[in-house]
Amino acid sequence: MLQNIGDRLKSQRWLALLVLGPLALIFAVWGAYGIANLEFIGKNFGLKVNGETIPVATMQQAWQQRQSDYQQQLRAEIPEAQKKQLQQDLVDELVRRTLLNQAAARYGYRISDAELSEAIRSEKAFQVDGKFDAAAYRGMLAQLGMTTAGFEAQERRSMQVQHLTQSLLISDFLTPTELKRIFALENEQREVRYAVVPVARYAAAASVDDAAIKAWYGSHAADYQNPESVRLQYAQMRLDDITREVAADTQGLQAYYEANKTRYTEEEKRHASHILIKVTDAVPEAAALKKAQELRAQLVSGKDFAALARADSEDPGSKAAGGDLGWANRGAFVKPFADALYALKVGEISQPVRTQFGYHLIRLEEVRPGQAKTLESARAEIEADYRRQRASELYGDRLEQLQQSIEDGSARDIAALATRFHMATGEVGTFTRSGGAPLGGSADLVNAVFSDESLSGGRLAGPVALGQDRLVVFKVLEYRPAAAKPLESVRAEVAAAVRQDAGAKAARAAADAALAKLQGGASFDEAVKSLGVSAVPPMTVGRGDPQLPVQLRDAAFASPQPAAGKPAYQALSLDGGNAALLAVLAVHAGAPGANPQADQQLISKFVQRHREADLQAYVVEMQRRASVRRNDTVFD
Repeated sequence: MLQNIGDRLKSQRWLALLVLGPLALIFAVWGAYGIANLEFIGKNFGLKVNGETIPVATMQQAWQQRQSDYQQQLRAEIPEAQKKQLQQDLVDELVRRTLLNQAAARYGYRISDAELSEAIRSEKAFQVDGKFDAAAYRGMLAQLGMTTAGFEAQERRSMQVQHLTQSLLISDFLTPTELKRIFALENEQREVRYAVVPVARYAAAASVDDAAIKAWYGSHAADYQNPESVRLQYAQMRLDDITREVAADTQGLQAYYEANKTRYTEEEKRHASHILIKVTDAVPEAAALKKAQELRAQLVSGKDFAALARADSEDPGSKAAGGDLGWANRGAFVKPFADALYALKVGEISQPVRTQFGYHLIRLEEVRPGQAKTLESARAEIEADYRRQRASELYGDRLEQLQQSIEDGSARDIAALATRFHMATGEVGTFTRSGGAPLGGSADLVNAVFSDESLSGGRLAGPVALGQDRLVVFKVLEYRPAAAKPLESVRAEVAAAVRQDAGAKAARAAADAALAKLQGGASFDEAVKSLGVSAVPPMTVGRGDPQLPVQLRDAAFASPQPAAGKPAYQALSLDGGNAALLAVLAVHAGAPGANPQADQQLISKFVQRHREADLQAYVVEMQRRASVRRNDTVFD
């Protein structure tokens, strides 16, 4: 769909997915490309793409929406330095969309009225109870200020572009040579050996003096800082607290019960008995079914159900009670059992019913019909629901009043505000960009606390929702910028880092020395022995093999292939400070056939990647050939 639909979606996420979803692949592979042949034109339109006009108003409206989306997501104004790039990105999108629309029309892609109608009627957002509803359709569009004619015209163009891109995608393929190369690389295996040189051995022996500590502290100052923080005062409104305030008077309860009577019904219950024959290795499916059928024949001929259940049922929970399951509603049983039970008449015995437990013979003993609960019989449940509803109404009312009080400046003191709206108060001594107990660290709260508005002036801020039933208002009492911790307070931590760094360098130096021995003709076992560690026996691994640490596996597959039967060696540093000595002994090209399902997934992945690359190249070439003129003053 065209941008001017998406620009007005905002909270209508259902429609955003409907109208923009089909083009997601296209936008994902476009990337950022320049616009060809830009030049200044008159101010009567914003862009001309191969002679087609995009009005100034359309571009300005799209830019306003882009700014609004940015501010909502990041809770900040767009930096001036970034505005030009965002504007260029918007122009690029408009050009690409226009070029695709033109290509779809040029190559004769057409959408019939029947196709368009089917697409719209099948969209769930326009349905009521699973069926298209014209009133819902018009109502949804009215929320966006769109006419049905305008929406349908844009939907038609969107479907034309879908047909174009689908044609481009499905026409792509991989040649046998390409497939062979893919399997050779992706299913390749490498035979390796390695040994790990532990950092701990060298770190323990490292000498750490005062000069080294000071040098490390000075060059790693960012690692030893107290984070930016504030001290803040807050007042918190919780739905649970308001619920406890609500009194449940008899008149209010009666009115609520009468309005919601259908919610308070007691389900139909059934009293059943059963005999279970389990399906096991010793008693397979056919044998268990045959036994159940034989038992049913005995019951039909007059055999006592309880006696037969005690003798033959394999349900330990009901066997001793003659198969009696007591009273229960439908939800107490697994679906096949419940379906069979609720199809029986009192005294009737079912055919064998298969569930995950085995085969059941079910007899319906009694039925207790569902009935409405009275106010007295369900008073506790009704009272809880009533109080929760009233509390939700009060929560909404107080939120509205709270917002108004803060916006108009009449609320200045948190204590007074808390008293007025029955809010709990508190103080957070250290609230960082990671948050602070008991308020947590939601992105909305962190952004609000560290906004310029909150940090300047000591004013009330909020309310900020911390959930569907909890909100907070706050005042920043003190701001503390990030500051270096005194060296003396982190001396032990710095000394440990210096020691670890020295150990890592020594471990790598040892691995490098062993590598030199290998390159001088020593065997892998000899080189490893000089390190005083043990080597892992030779192993053959694939690209995703978990038995080899990731860094070693990546290094093994990045290594040159062994030449003339001579292993390829390398030394490398590992995460955590350890070092390693790695030998690639042999390389075995991959081939299809070992796992057909994995092979097909691999082919599908590369076909998709190939298609997306071709689609991207097609769009880029259209841009290169396009005549595009832009009004450079459109965003002024």
